[in-house]
Amino acid sequence: MKPDLFQSPDYYLLDDLLTDEHKLVRDAARAWVKKEVSPIIEEYAQKAEFPKQIVKGLGEIGGFGPYIPVEYGGAGLDQISYGLIMQEIERGDSGVRSTSSVQSSLVMYPIWKYGNEEQRMKYLPKLATGEWIGCFGLTEPDYGSNPGGMVTNFKDMGDHYLLNGAKMWISNAPFADIAVVWAKDETGRIHGLIVERGMEGFSTPETHNKWSLRASATGELIFDNVKVPKENLLPNKSGLGAPLGCLDSARYGIAWGAIGAAMDCYDTALRYSKERIQFDKPIGATQLQQKKLAEMITEITKAQLLTWRLGVLRNEGRATSAQISMAKRNNVNMAVEIAREARQMLGGMGITGEYSIMRHMMNLESVITYEGTHDIHLLITGMDVTGFAAFK
Repeated sequence: MKPDLFQSPDYYLLDDLLTDEHKLVRDAARAWVKKEVSPIIEEYAQKAEFPKQIVKGLGEIGGFGPYIPVEYGGAGLDQISYGLIMQEIERGDSGVRSTSSVQSSLVMYPIWKYGNEEQRMKYLPKLATGEWIGCFGLTEPDYGSNPGGMVTNFKDMGDHYLLNGAKMWISNAPFADIAVVWAKDETGRIHGLIVERGMEGFSTPETHNKWSLRASATGELIFDNVKVPKENLLPNKSGLGAPLGCLDSARYGIAWGAIGAAMDCYDTALRYSKERIQFDKPIGATQLQQKKLAEMITEITKAQLLTWRLGVLRNEGRATSAQISMAKRNNVNMAVEIAREARQMLGGMGITGEYSIMRHMMNLESVITYEGTHDIHLLITGMDVTGFAAFK
């Protein structure tokens, strides 16, 4: 088991833009990842198993709903703190960050924003500590980039709702205690429902044979005449804008998280370039390897500045969905390219579990697709600057 020697790059001294609280939050998350995630994550990725023993620690470092108010069990932190936590967790592993993102932005966020006081008090404190784990049911087998076409539906049966349908590619599904599920009512209007494990007709089969996010549990949500109590409907927002608002929060976290994966690949490649001797000198002393490293740190620095500014706008309530899309698309693509270049720098060693790079490479192939594909986010920016929707 190799020690975690990670040193975070800060080429433009961005720490000067952070408050003392930001740095304390980030450093606590970084120390936890080094101690609890890095030593075990390669083994769990190889086994294709989520390390459930880290859930309590994720709660302790603020990995679950850090911006949720204290009265509901959250830490009451700002959006930059949330982003920094996501950065540090994804530096460890994208799959672990996925578990954290889903819990924070796709389960706790809609209950906080769209739920009533009884729902907030019932669910949020237990979700904040990790006592309960949640998942988010939006994507369907035939409706990914077009979630408004969903066929999952519920009917009003007088004293309860009857829910039918299926969701897939759902992080945390196999072991989630609750699911925030988006479904159409009898008029075709989309609403959020809280479905609890144990409700008759509700099942969560696991998705196997993944080459990506292997240390994250993924599954389906199957609803076969599930009776959902009426008090489990999220009352304060409906329509497609409700789940899309959750995705804004999650995509923002991904924009930060991808920087963490990129930093880990860069740091690994930089260290290796100083140690690996070829033709009687370190490979880091050659022009081609320096070109790769110089481009990596340049792109990481640009992403850090982009995302810090987005965090400021989020704190001020001024960030737009299109701005979040730009950051998610840019930063994940940046991380994918850096992972590929770093893997080449390590040669054959780059494909082994002795180093984190190949695992990051595989994970990022999911991150560049989920919560809005690379191409869809491009079209969101295109629509924002031209005023024309080119989705169909």
